[in-house]
Amino acid sequence: MELNAQRSTLNAQFEAVIGLEVHAQLLTRSKIFCGCSAAFGAPPNSQTCPVCLGMPGSLPVLNRRAVEFALKTALALGCDITSACRFHRKNYFYPDMPKNYQISQYELPLAWRGSIKLPADGATRRIRIHRLHLEEDVGKLLHAGTLQEADYSLVDFNRSGVPLMEIVSEPDIRTPEEAGEYLRQLRAILVYLEVCDGNMEEGSLRCDANVSLRRVGSEELGVKAEVKNMNSFKNVQKALAYEIQRQTQILEEGGRIVQETRLWDADQELTLSMRSKEYAHDYRYFPEPDLVPLTSSPQRIDEIRATLPELPQQRRARFVREYGIPDYDAAVLTASRPLADYYETVARASREPKLASNWVMVELLGHLNKDGRDITESPIPPAELTAMLTLLRRGTISGKIAKTVFEQMYQTGKSADLIVKEQGLTQISDQDELRRIVEEVLAAHPGPVADYRKGKVQSLTFLVGMVMKASRGKANPQVANELLIARLKGEESGGNG
Repeated sequence: MELNAQRSTLNAQFEAVIGLEVHAQLLTRSKIFCGCSAAFGAPPNSQTCPVCLGMPGSLPVLNRRAVEFALKTALALGCDITSACRFHRKNYFYPDMPKNYQISQYELPLAWRGSIKLPADGATRRIRIHRLHLEEDVGKLLHAGTLQEADYSLVDFNRSGVPLMEIVSEPDIRTPEEAGEYLRQLRAILVYLEVCDGNMEEGSLRCDANVSLRRVGSEELGVKAEVKNMNSFKNVQKALAYEIQRQTQILEEGGRIVQETRLWDADQELTLSMRSKEYAHDYRYFPEPDLVPLTSSPQRIDEIRATLPELPQQRRARFVREYGIPDYDAAVLTASRPLADYYETVARASREPKLASNWVMVELLGHLNKDGRDITESPIPPAELTAMLTLLRRGTISGKIAKTVFEQMYQTGKSADLIVKEQGLTQISDQDELRRIVEEVLAAHPGPVADYRKGKVQSLTFLVGMVMKASRGKANPQVANELLIARLKGEESGGNG
């Protein structure tokens, strides 16, 4: 079957119905039911104990901070908190699950009925959240070979028992692009709350998608396939596009969709059948006998609600309103809380919010992305970028010089003031000095001068460039432009007139 993962070709008779199950590892120091470290990157199987390895006789003890993080997320998503919930055993047999059951939540999850709002053609579209619950993560299998044919597999149980929060959407999503936007919005909220680092490549944020097709106008859901193994926003969109096209082609040819779990192969850009899809009764859920029901008092919920920060969409709207920057700029600058804090510090101190957004987005983020660094690793503190923008605003340095100064600030960590002083980069605004340079340029380029006086206004750009070159980029462009125009129109006396 020849399919293209870059686009979804949907027959006009059908519409896609997509629901996402997002698993977010919580940023607790220890695991959910034991004291082992939950840190990423340790040597395989070095962060384990009898509890997370499922040894007989070991007993789980619930991590209080994991519950707080889950409640914080539920409140940020507008969920209803379950007054009394409990844990269940979800039974299945797989090499990465040492107990052969997972402690999760079933009919009484921690929270229900939230939503995320997505921007849609100038309005918003609400994607409902069905449930949010806590569970333990499983281990990690490392396959030697391809997804289809592995020579052997190794298992690392360091991840087993790391606190996991599962957020399940209603089947309200209709396109791969909408799914990508939902994930971006959800990730931003989790990162702002500082409950998850949102790193999809390291597996701390993972997404499974349930995809089905139904006839347009029908309320009845089609047979769904679950797609796993997607580790980036781009791969989620590609996998959904492929799966929509695969199911469309089957239905157009008179076939039937099989309910199954499929894996996304990013190298081949296709989904592969993994196993038949389980139903809830296949997991033989029953209450976890070693953990008591979990209750959340109204007072505790109010205390957690009081700790909620300004969320991404709220901050985005405020940036547009207070700083007058475009929606696009605000969306980029609020992608993470540290980035938004950095920008806002510079915008307020420099009193140039649009100039600040340009320099943060283009220059600073450009350098950081190239080096694979985060805004928290920026070698230029907000105060130093503010100082450089102040020099630019006052006319002490030109825009061209500012780029040179910024590059050296980034590479050396020196302040803008020191770099300008050491290298004599102060912009030339003195009219007498600039007038002398202008006269030299006009005398050296009689052709463009004659062209300008004949009406070829483009010649002025060339002449301004020559003035900048002659001044080694130090000339104040605005003053140089004014002097050139005045001289060319004969409003000032001088040579070559």
